[in-house]
Amino acid sequence: MSTSPDLVPAHALDAADPLAAHRDRFVGAEQPLVYLDGNSLGRPLRVTGERLRSFVDEEWGGRLIRGWGDVGEGGWMDLPLTLGDRIARTCLGAAPGQVVVGDSTTVNLYKLLHAAAALRPGRTEVVLSADDFPTDRYVAESVARERGLHLVWIEPAEPTTGVTDDEVAAVVGEQTAVVLLSHVAYRSAAIAPLAAVAEVAHEVGALVLADLSHSVGVLPVQLDRTGVDLAVGCTYKFLNGGPGAPALAYVAARHHAGLAQPVTGWMGHADPFAMGPGYEPAPGVRRLVAGTPSVLSMQPVADMLDLLDEVGIEAVRAKSVALTTFAADAGRRLLPDARLGSPADPERRGGHVTLLHPRMREVVAGLWQREVLPDYRDPGGLRLGLSPLSTSFAEVEAGISAAAEVLAGLA
Repeated sequence: MSTSPDLVPAHALDAADPLAAHRDRFVGAEQPLVYLDGNSLGRPLRVTGERLRSFVDEEWGGRLIRGWGDVGEGGWMDLPLTLGDRIARTCLGAAPGQVVVGDSTTVNLYKLLHAAAALRPGRTEVVLSADDFPTDRYVAESVARERGLHLVWIEPAEPTTGVTDDEVAAVVGEQTAVVLLSHVAYRSAAIAPLAAVAEVAHEVGALVLADLSHSVGVLPVQLDRTGVDLAVGCTYKFLNGGPGAPALAYVAARHHAGLAQPVTGWMGHADPFAMGPGYEPAPGVRRLVAGTPSVLSMQPVADMLDLLDEVGIEAVRAKSVALTTFAADAGRRLLPDARLGSPADPERRGGHVTLLHPRMREVVAGLWQREVLPDYRDPGGLRLGLSPLSTSFAEVEAGISAAAEVLAGLA
C-alpha cells in the first residue's frame, strides 16, 4: 500500500492489494451493489451463517440450559469476558480482564459515565465536544441531571480536524470529573489525540472516557498505552457483529476496586447463583455485566475476530489509509465543487471520508436508487464508510463517479 493512490488507477490498486482476497469472504461482495456504509453496519462474513446454524443445532439445541455453565467454566456465562479479552488483544491494545461485551453502546456509556463521576466525588463538571455523536451528548445530559453535574462544551475550532488537546486543556480544571470524547469523530473521521488528552486530564485529576465506536476494528487503539481510563464502543461496524450486536466496555484495571456502576444486575454479582438479598459486585470488570449476555449476537463478532487475528490490525489500518486517501483524491477529481470534510492528513483520519456539498442529501437519495449505498450526515456531508477487508478501490471509484453523475443531474 505504499504507492500513492493519486497516481494509480483503482484496478491496479486492487490487483496490488494484499488483503483483496479476503473480500470474497463477505456476503454480497460478489454483487454489483456498491456498499460504502461499513462504518454504520458491516457486511456479514459467509462463515457466520455456518457458525449460527452450528450454534443452533449443537450448542443451543444440544446443550440447552447446560450451555450457560457456571462462572469460570467457559460457558455462555463467561462470554462477556472471554470475547472482551479477544477484542482487547486483537484491536484495543489492552491487557486481559479489562473489557466486557454486553448491552448497547448507549447503556454502557450511561453506566461508565455514572461510574466515572462516582470515582471523582465532589467534582462537578463533565467536559465534552459539541460536535460529538448525539447519543453521547444526550447520555451526558441525562447523567448530569441525575448527578447534579455541569456540562462544559468544547466547540472545535475546526470540526474537520477534530478536538485538540489544547482545546481540552483550555477548559479542564479542579472541578473536572470526566472528559468524554470520541476517538474518531462520527462526521469528519478526525482522530482525537487520546494520549495527549489523557495527559491533560490526569494533570488536573480528571478521568477520560473514550467512545471507540468508529475506531475499534479499523485502527490500532492502544488503550493501555494511551492512559485512557474508560471506554465504550460498538461491534456492528468494523467488527461486523450485525444489527444490534452487543457493545464493549473497557475499564482500566487500576479503577476496578472502586468501580460502582448504576445498573446492578444479577450477572454482575460476585456469586450470581447465590440469589442473595443484597448486591455484592463481582471482582474486576465483570461487575459491569447487568443482564443476560447476547449469546447469539456474539457469534458473528467472534468470526470477525478470527479474521482480524489472521490479518492483523496494522495491515487493516494500512489498507484503510490507502482507501481513504484514494477516496479523498477521487472526490477532488470527480466532485470539484465539493470540499473535503475530513482531515487531509491520512494519519489524522479514521476509516471514513466525508465530502461536503449543499446538495449532498439529494445526492445520497439518488445514489440509493442506483444501488450505491453511502451515508449522509448534516450539514451537507456525503460520508463514505470504507471497511478495509470488504471494500475495494474499484467500489470506491464507482461510488464517487455515481455521485458526480447524480450531482450533475441535479445541476
